[in-house]
Amino acid sequence: MKARSHHEDEQHLTEQLGATGLRLTPQRQQVYDVLRHKRDHPTAEEVFIRAKHGMPDISMATVYNCLDALVKSGLARQVTLERGATRFCPNMEEHCHYYCDACGEVFDVPLPADTSALPHPRGFKVDHYDIAVHGRCAACAGKPKK
Repeated sequence: MKARSHHEDEQHLTEQLGATGLRLTPQRQQVYDVLRHKRDHPTAEEVFIRAKHGMPDISMATVYNCLDALVKSGLARQVTLERGATRFCPNMEEHCHYYCDACGEVFDVPLPADTSALPHPRGFKVDHYDIAVHGRCAACAGKPKK
């Protein structure tokens, strides 16, 4: 997948937000940039901490509102793993999440283009997948369990 230029990225962001009746604000741009810069599935609190580096006056409430707008506009998705805080993912292609129960790292793994091979009930129309696989990442697999 070819990376978009800054202008193309901003235009895409503006179009996606506009499709849901929202406009691009500097705060939404900042929060989106945080999500795209380091794709590690941060929590809202982690986004807030990172966003403050580039925009010191941003509030936690604004970050929550921006994340909500990005999710509603199809620019990010919420990822819930266990009972922990909701995480956010800017990868909108169909993929599953592999969650390391030992260190908490989350890995995106693309799903095959032909998802008809994945089991589902007869007649069920799949809109999107929300798959989380739990285990231990390569770095943690060699360590003894605590």
